[in-house]
Amino acid sequence: MKRSLATWAFALLLIPAAQALAQVTPIKVRKTNGCGCCLAWMEHLKGNGFAATGQDMFAGLLVRFKLANGVPPRMVSCHTALVDGYVIEGHVPASDIRRLLAERPDAVGLAVPEMPLGSPGMDQGRWREAYDVFLIHNDGLTEVFASYEGN
Repeated sequence: MKRSLATWAFALLLIPAAQALAQVTPIKVRKTNGCGCCLAWMEHLKGNGFAATGQDMFAGLLVRFKLANGVPPRMVSCHTALVDGYVIEGHVPASDIRRLLAERPDAVGLAVPEMPLGSPGMDQGRWREAYDVFLIHNDGLTEVFASYEGN
């Protein structure tokens, strides 16, 4: 069966689209209702190849969820996500989540404690605070996974 040049060209256009769909990574975000920075962080994730879905929780239940999933109290931020066996706490950049998923360390996950201005979801124009992304080890200890400069 012969195929026209147009058919082959169309098929070649579909291959990158199918590959892009295959690379979308589901991530489930636990947050409080109406939190604008949580929604902005989820948009950041969606723009970087994640299929982010949110689940609203009352504040007390959200804190218990964080602690039950291995987030040390000193690492707490406003939202907590689960992705491929890891916990993501706070405004962690999508690129760091991708690195975590590629390297697959034996760890709880990543955290950006508090809510630093300029981190994804906390964008405030051109002003940025310096902040670190921490790797949370299974014993609760942490180490710097990535650092971002302020201005």
